[in-house]
Amino acid sequence: MAVGNLLWLNILIVYVIINGGVEASHKVYPLFQSLTPLNITQLHRTAFHFQPPKNWINGPMYYNGIYHFFYQYNPKGAVWGNIVWGHSVSKDLINWEILEPAIYPSKHFDINGAWSGSATILPTNKPIILYTGLDSNHMETQNYALPANLSDPYLRKWIKPGNNPLFYPEKGVNASAFRDPSTAWRLKDGRWRVVVGSKWNRRGIVHLYESRDFIHWTKAKHPLHSAPNTGMWECPDFYPVLLSGKEGLDPSDLRKHVKHVLKVSLDATRYDYYTVGTYVRDEDKYVPDNTSVDGWAGLRYDYGNFYASKTFFDPSKQRRILWGWVNESDSTQDDVQKGWAGIQAIPRRVWLDPNQRQLKQWPVEELKSLRGEKVQMSHQKLNTGDHIEIKGITAAQADIDVTFHIPSLDKAEPFNPRWKDAQALCANRGSKVGGGVGPFGLFTLASKNLEEYTAVFFRVFKTSRNYVVLLCSDARSSSLKDGLYKPSFAGFVDVDLADKKLSLRSLIDHSVVESFGGGGKTCITSRVYPTLAVLGKAHLYAFNNGDETITIKSLNAWSMNKPHIN
Repeated sequence: MAVGNLLWLNILIVYVIINGGVEASHKVYPLFQSLTPLNITQLHRTAFHFQPPKNWINGPMYYNGIYHFFYQYNPKGAVWGNIVWGHSVSKDLINWEILEPAIYPSKHFDINGAWSGSATILPTNKPIILYTGLDSNHMETQNYALPANLSDPYLRKWIKPGNNPLFYPEKGVNASAFRDPSTAWRLKDGRWRVVVGSKWNRRGIVHLYESRDFIHWTKAKHPLHSAPNTGMWECPDFYPVLLSGKEGLDPSDLRKHVKHVLKVSLDATRYDYYTVGTYVRDEDKYVPDNTSVDGWAGLRYDYGNFYASKTFFDPSKQRRILWGWVNESDSTQDDVQKGWAGIQAIPRRVWLDPNQRQLKQWPVEELKSLRGEKVQMSHQKLNTGDHIEIKGITAAQADIDVTFHIPSLDKAEPFNPRWKDAQALCANRGSKVGGGVGPFGLFTLASKNLEEYTAVFFRVFKTSRNYVVLLCSDARSSSLKDGLYKPSFAGFVDVDLADKKLSLRSLIDHSVVESFGGGGKTCITSRVYPTLAVLGKAHLYAFNNGDETITIKSLNAWSMNKPHIN
């Protein structure tokens, strides 16, 4: 990704036949990009989400038992600029050790920017990274880097061979919109494939390239996929998923009974969208199912602050892991003052829902190792107007898993089929606007008297044939501070309410709330900056402002310990 409107922190993921980094469009702040803060503000720093000690980051690979996390990092300031590829390593995706930068602009083919890319482990068990470079003519080219010493388990040093770039925008390709090569995959013909994000006018495109030796690449006659009126497709990701079960697949897996997922990051909206469909291997063409649409009306990994994501196949546990970048919602001046910007979402396991129409996501199991003090609640009624405090844990740094039971759906309000925009519906009917069934859920990062809170809640509507469930993460009351971006994020949850149960899991970490509704069918991440509900003054409440009494069937909440991160 290149230069645009927002301040990013992206992630590069690389794992055995791995996937890679991502970078988004960035706004350049020349006055701030080399300004080192006098003091690093810790008030809103996350405890168990990945971020370096200071300044601006983006930013794994699993190789020989170690996860390598490569991220775009500004060592000189808390805004985008002076970007190098930071490098941290881990054995569990939770605890990280910082190393020296792996890649930085130094050659004619990347002198103006060493941007995002992906990595693949070759059959010889050698990793190779493909990445986008901005050359001396400010043209976007695709380059590669290799480990300097394979015997070094941390792969500290990387070299850029002199035959770079591997391929560049030829005739018919937009030279200023040609970036973020995907993880490569190989079919029975022995050829490697990789896609690169692009656009032509308003048509989003993933150009397809082929190679027999991973060095000499040829552009295919047609893109893997494209769609009109969607704009630039950044950070493309393409991978297979099993029709049933949670097992992940290597991108080169050739079994037949699979679906494929194509994810792109839309430069125009700053959100990640994906489709589920069929990869026609004989034609090298991807066709979304009629249950998936490209672009703004499509499915999203996350309906909140989540962009430039990447998945990778984890062969050690046979799973596919999703990483996403969670950008700041405060101002550039705030970032400079506090001395840091950007975090990484908790890694999530991702698999195909049994309905085969969408994906499901869940925090990786390793996160449980951070759980500390625990409180439980069961069969607790929430009458209209109730908000019950959940005590005994550190509310600013917690993991909450709750299942709500709805005794009766008779009071559910009618759903208007014109309500296509979940976020607008949530904004119109917030947590304090009473309804029939809901709103009910959690007040997270709340001050004692609810002057501040981030509400994560459900509302249930009815149609002539079924029910519609809305999940909101509403940050509009999250802070008394002015000048913040405080949206009412929301998404619909495709669940069957036959058992009248709804589940919600929220990860709360000082300035971020990651929520998973319906067992991971709908996920929403919010960045918030409370002024009162900070550290030991943060509270957590379960609430119900709907007419129908709701029962907390079960609630488990843990204080979260802090891992070793850099």
